[in-house]
Amino acid sequence: MNKPAPPALDAAEVEALFDAIPEVLFFIKDREGRYTHVNATMLRRLGLRSRRDIIGKRAGDVYPGGLAADYGLQDQQVLAGAVIDSLLEQHLFSDQEPGWCLTCKRPLRVAGAVVGLVGISRDLASREGLEDDYRSLREALVHMNRHYPGNVRVRDLRAVTGFSESKLERSFQKVFQLTPLQLLSRIRIQAAMHRLQGPGSIAGIAQACGFSDQSAFTRRFVALVGMTPGAYRRLRAD
Repeated sequence: MNKPAPPALDAAEVEALFDAIPEVLFFIKDREGRYTHVNATMLRRLGLRSRRDIIGKRAGDVYPGGLAADYGLQDQQVLAGAVIDSLLEQHLFSDQEPGWCLTCKRPLRVAGAVVGLVGISRDLASREGLEDDYRSLREALVHMNRHYPGNVRVRDLRAVTGFSESKLERSFQKVFQLTPLQLLSRIRIQAAMHRLQGPGSIAGIAQACGFSDQSAFTRRFVALVGMTPGAYRRLRAD
C-alpha cells in the first residue's frame, strides 16, 4: 500500500491558525534570520499594527539589545540544525514588561537543507512571587542541557535551584508537566534525533547522549518518537 503524500503546507494558513491562540507567539524566519511570518500575538507584543512592519527584519531590529542578542544566538544554533525545546526565557508582553515563556524552535528543511526556522513561545501563567522560581528553573534547564551526556542527578538540580526535592518536583510539573528526570530524557532524545541526521553508529549516539546502552536508548526513543532510531534515520534520509 502506497503511503499517502502529505498535503502542501501553506505557511500563511498556519500563521492564521496561531492568530487564534493569543497566549502563544508564533514566527517563521528565513535562512538569514529574517521574519517571514508572525502571528497577531507577536505584533501586539511589539506594538506593531501590520505584518509589513516586521517582515524582512531580524530580532535585532525589533527587540532590545539583551533579548535580541539571545534570540540571534538561538537562531544561529537552529539554522545550524539544532532543536531548541522547552527553553524557559523572558519575553516582552503587551505592556512592554518582561514575562516568562517556554520557547521551542526547529529548523525548516527542504530536500534535506535548512532553509529557515519555525518557533513558538507559550506564555506561563503570571503570578505574583514566581519570578525567582522561574529564574531558578531556567538555571536548572541550562544545567541539564550542558550536562545531559553525563549523570545528571536530582541533587545536582537541587543545588542549582536551591529547592527542596518536593518543591523541585512540583515546580517542574507545574511548568513543564514533566518530572525533572522525564524532561532530561526528552533533552537526550532531542539531541539523539539531531545526531541521527549525521554519521555515527546508533550505539555511539546512545552513549554520547547519556544512555547506558543501546537497548535502553531504543526503548526510550520508541516511547517518545514512535519509531526506532534506525527507522527515524532512514526517514530523515528519505
